[in-house]
Amino acid sequence: MTDIASTRPTSMRDLAAARKREERRTRAFLLAPAMAILIFAASGPLLIVLVYSFLTPGDYGGVVWEFSLKAWFNVFAERDFFTEEIELADAHLSIMWRSIKLSLMTTVICLIIGFPTAYFIATRPRGTRDFWMLLVIIPFWTNLLIRTFAIMELIRNEGTFNSFLVGIGVIDTPIQMMFTEFAVLVGMAYVYLPLMILPIYASMERFDFSLVEAGYDLYATRFQVLRRIILPLVKPGVVAGSILVFVPCLGAYVTPRVLGGGKNMMLGNFIELQFGQGRNWPLGAALALTLLVIVMVALIFYVRAVGREEVRGHG
Repeated sequence: MTDIASTRPTSMRDLAAARKREERRTRAFLLAPAMAILIFAASGPLLIVLVYSFLTPGDYGGVVWEFSLKAWFNVFAERDFFTEEIELADAHLSIMWRSIKLSLMTTVICLIIGFPTAYFIATRPRGTRDFWMLLVIIPFWTNLLIRTFAIMELIRNEGTFNSFLVGIGVIDTPIQMMFTEFAVLVGMAYVYLPLMILPIYASMERFDFSLVEAGYDLYATRFQVLRRIILPLVKPGVVAGSILVFVPCLGAYVTPRVLGGGKNMMLGNFIELQFGQGRNWPLGAALALTLLVIVMVALIFYVRAVGREEVRGHG
């Protein structure tokens, strides 16, 4: 009897361990297709771009399989044609700065417009919220290029905005808005605004508005209610919306290409130029990876800043 009693727990533990091993094998088998897609469809192309950035450009595009660091050198610096002196690549750095600046400005504009819009929708009667959300989502049903051309029709010299101002006598000649940073900023704010509204609205929909009434009962001002009650509770939506706007803005191609012209090139257009007319694939690959690093640094900085604020708030 003693032997049977002592072996029973051991056999049960072995059975439980065998069951866990079987569950792990089953999960691994089910995850295998997704992992394969991530490795070959996402990591694979990224690895190819990484390899290309360390090769020599071909004469007519493509690459020559000779190791070279020239592409990475040319991202930030260049050698003078006459003196052979090394100097900063002002054109490249200007394009990078313009991309970061316009992306940040677009994010701020979308936040300024998107936050009150999401608040307005969240405070409507539940039966009408779907209608307001439909108005926000409708632009997604239209191709990005068509939406960009719609903005162009509004701000071009003979467009709706200039024609209206000339018609009412405010200006005598049309204002040049096309092919400027202003045009790119307006276009990107219009294109990416729904990406800011949706996550903020998702956070506000779960918000208990009785807390706002309690704040007013305690003689808090509107600004205090916004800063101390609403913003801390909907911060996840604000963070998600800011990331969803900032990241695609950095690599935007269609909107800067149509509205900015050749004078207001951004990183996405510059990368395409290297793979196209420039025929410098290694430099294009190095610029693409530089864009990836900028996005990663921005995300890490943003998440850490938000984390520090949350810790300070709990403290």
